[in-house]
Amino acid sequence: MTVIWNFPTRTLFGEGALSEIAAEASHLGGTRALVVTDPGVAAAGIAEQVREALAAGGVPTRVFDAIASNPTDEHVLQATAEYKAHGADLVVGVGGGSAIDVAKIVRILATHPEPLAQYDDGAGGTERLTAPFPPMIAVPTTAGTGSEVGRSAVATMQATNRKTIFFRADLIPNVALLDPELTVGLPPKTTAATGFDALTHSIEALCTAMDHPMASAIAREGITLCARFLPRAVSAGDDIEARGAMLKAAMLGAVAFQKGLGACHSLAHPLSTELGMHHGLANALCLPAVIDFNRTVAGAELAQVARILGARGDDDETLAFECSGAVRRLRAEVGLPESLSAAGVQEEVLEQLADLAFEDPCHSENPRPCTREDLLTLYRASF
Repeated sequence: MTVIWNFPTRTLFGEGALSEIAAEASHLGGTRALVVTDPGVAAAGIAEQVREALAAGGVPTRVFDAIASNPTDEHVLQATAEYKAHGADLVVGVGGGSAIDVAKIVRILATHPEPLAQYDDGAGGTERLTAPFPPMIAVPTTAGTGSEVGRSAVATMQATNRKTIFFRADLIPNVALLDPELTVGLPPKTTAATGFDALTHSIEALCTAMDHPMASAIAREGITLCARFLPRAVSAGDDIEARGAMLKAAMLGAVAFQKGLGACHSLAHPLSTELGMHHGLANALCLPAVIDFNRTVAGAELAQVARILGARGDDDETLAFECSGAVRRLRAEVGLPESLSAAGVQEEVLEQLADLAFEDPCHSENPRPCTREDLLTLYRASF
């Protein structure tokens, strides 16, 4: 059975939710659609399922499937050219966070002039986003980024090799279709890495100093779902209950991190742009060290995380101390590497990565302020 939530994205959840896509497109006024996806999703036949479902509902659809795992502005330009050539008035992002983020950014260039870099949120670009965006439907096939309910999108600018954030409240997709059947074929390692992305979003959102009680409560539920269902989703990929729960966890993490993120994401971003590491894996490798770093200022929150993850302790101080170990145990249980070195990172690159991590804005929301040397120390602690 499909259930519908509005918070604020109209979200359809349940096995077979994809069958509702044509009706949702019609409600949005969409008459011609561009599906933005990646080669893996296309090879799995999911993009074709989406195209056929839209076509059956009278919405001619073109598929653009050349999105990389760490997309650049060039991918956005190519996808936008396809959108315009098709005469599309609806964007459908199908896949993980990369495809959905590119789909969001296509909406910017469909209605605003190039160059894309002028809309960088970190450089005041949000103020230049003045025109309405075309409608968008997001169909996640992984359970990690939660981009389907997020207000921002990320792409790497080739000129700087820096992950750049594009932000406006109405970049949130109009509709998200969460169909756990579409995630059944996700390999165990990818399931584990994307699941740790969702977990990191909720933990960092809970710990950041900003006061947002709704986001904090949502973050706790996201952590609870990850603790209970991520090992199941990894060990039994056809466990529909676990797959559905992880889609919920990813969605909750993305809603929660409107409260903020933290140092772990600043450490993770250069690992992706410079070394091509999966973003969720990068978060998983850096998260325990960041938890230990933040323990003196976010002890109560980390004690909550530790309890959810099954750590034992009679007081918050003990539980906060045990939190990083609980995260390491979950990481090992789902089969992810134990360190940056085990994932193939060379020690000589850490200095350069620290420079880039310090330039990343996420650590400005960390509950404990970070210097460039702090970030280098965290890389070394994760090595």
